[in-house]
Amino acid sequence: MKLRSFLIVALTFVFTAPTLAQIDYNDIGSADLAMNYPAKRDLDIVDIASNIDEFSTLVTALKAVGLDNTLKGKGPFTVFAPLNSGFGKLPAGTVENLLRKENKQQLRNVLTYHVVATKVLAVNLIKALEDNNGVYNVTTVNGQKLQISLENGNAILTDAKGGKATITKTDVVASNGVIHIIDAVVLPE
Repeated sequence: MKLRSFLIVALTFVFTAPTLAQIDYNDIGSADLAMNYPAKRDLDIVDIASNIDEFSTLVTALKAVGLDNTLKGKGPFTVFAPLNSGFGKLPAGTVENLLRKENKQQLRNVLTYHVVATKVLAVNLIKALEDNNGVYNVTTVNGQKLQISLENGNAILTDAKGGKATITKTDVVASNGVIHIIDAVVLPE
């Protein structure tokens, strides 16, 4: 019962879904999208990411392997989307190496590890964490599991290699799913 109470309080704070009026994209690079988001509710995941400067590395990577077309599809999808600064945390040269034509499959594996083939809103994550004693494993599109848990009041993704990313914004709703913004790239095995 104490765990449940803690989860409800902590996740309500971390995952409180903003209303359209509360969504502030200014701190992730797109004042234009922040001002016009309510009028653009028909934007898909790729359209939204393409309109936010801080997702330029992600969008470039998606286009390099053709996943931009997939994520423009009907969905629904959940994308744990790293900002450019998250890609910047990778060892020097990693992004450039992954973008090489000969590494297309490896890049595809990394990117599909950030996608779940269903719409998972913050409220769904709260419920899953409550039902699973504070730790929830989600299966990504590439078939591997990604662990979601709470650490010091933050929602954390732990990848197959033990790397961690913090969910910094939730519930950026698109016409075909939802984006949760993360501060690092998660890596599959």
